[in-house]
Amino acid sequence: MCVCVNRFIDVTHMNYEDLIQIENLFQAFSEFKKGKKKRLDLQVFERNLEDNLFSLHLSLKNKTYQHGKYEEFFVNDPKRRHIHKACVSDRVLHHLLYKYLYSVFDKSFIYDSYSCRLDKGTHKGVERLELFARKVSKNYTRNCFALKLDIKKFFANVDHKILFELLKKRIEDEDILWLLKEVIQSFSVEQGRGKGIPLGNLTSQIFANIYLNELDQFIKQSLRVKYYLRYADDFLILESNRSRLLDWYTSIPVFLEENLKLRLNPGKIIMRRLSWGVDFLGYVILPHYVLPRTKTKKRMFRKISDKLDEYKTGRISDFSLNQTIQSYLGYLKHAKSYKTGQAIKLLQG
Repeated sequence: MCVCVNRFIDVTHMNYEDLIQIENLFQAFSEFKKGKKKRLDLQVFERNLEDNLFSLHLSLKNKTYQHGKYEEFFVNDPKRRHIHKACVSDRVLHHLLYKYLYSVFDKSFIYDSYSCRLDKGTHKGVERLELFARKVSKNYTRNCFALKLDIKKFFANVDHKILFELLKKRIEDEDILWLLKEVIQSFSVEQGRGKGIPLGNLTSQIFANIYLNELDQFIKQSLRVKYYLRYADDFLILESNRSRLLDWYTSIPVFLEENLKLRLNPGKIIMRRLSWGVDFLGYVILPHYVLPRTKTKKRMFRKISDKLDEYKTGRISDFSLNQTIQSYLGYLKHAKSYKTGQAIKLLQG
């Protein structure tokens, strides 16, 4: 789950008092509410907007702020995920901290980290993978192997102490560090364990990139891997020499365990030839073209069929139906999928 960010002014050198100014809280609220205007909790908060934001500001100024509890629920997107949702006041603060942390840390990230960053995302990641595949295979004239890896229960296993030490490397203001610690320690998968960041917090997205930047730097600087991409906790290496790829693979679990207290997901260690197709970021990359993932196509037709039933019975509007269809057509335009697109248009009538 990823939230796109808007461009914003550089807040790298802000101290705590500058950061928590009431003007910044109002701006953070304005950005937070985009696309959420119909949500009841937001509407209730906005009825007394000035009082609520000034109250938040006062608690931050006096350093009496305490992060609230989380509402828990599950979503299927398509995997079943356990979401923890903070109250509106806390989520406004998350937006403010996200902007600050993004400005401080993003310049230190590698180019080929594609999750929750400006001018990146899944489609840019797939385009880059296509370019890498052409280079490694010498325009598809020699072997190209892809090693795809996934971290086991990443969000549940982020170590609070390690994360905080990484934050301290670039942030000197003690009050900002106090506030970040309050957000980090507001959640733990087990009481007193000091592990886990919640799916649902905007700050978790930047925390994830800060944490896994250590892995990125190890792979790029220590292992000297040239063709490497990461999106969230999924990452992939391309190489023409299979033995070299296996050598790199043996070093990665050791680094993860010793430095980040993380482990690879043993069920998602995949090595494939490019000619067999490389499944990454929702697409299958092959020599000369890209295909939509088969599972995604099946899920897409199932959801469109469900939406059509809802539309015919008056439960959703024509606008809502069209939004769903256009989103899927947008996904398909990045792949060789003319026939699939035509089939969707026929379903729509």
